[in-house]
Amino acid sequence: MSNHHTYKKLELVGSSTTSIEDAIQNAIAECSKSVNHLDWFEVVETRGHIVDGKVGHFQVTLKIGFRIENS
Repeated sequence: MSNHHTYKKLELVGSSTTSIEDAIQNAIAECSKSVNHLDWFEVVETRGHIVDGKVGHFQVTLKIGFRIENS
């Protein structure tokens, strides 16, 4: 085991019909199914879809940082 860590960032978009926070949670939950060692996230963009003059769903672009295994 080294005395430093190396990280990588992924960019993904979460969505929800409920809220921005739910969109973030959905993205992280899905990412955690296939990526190990998730450490942090950054919200880089927030947008939504409008249906009949109301918010149809929220979209949040995230950068998710994870540690490379054994680093």
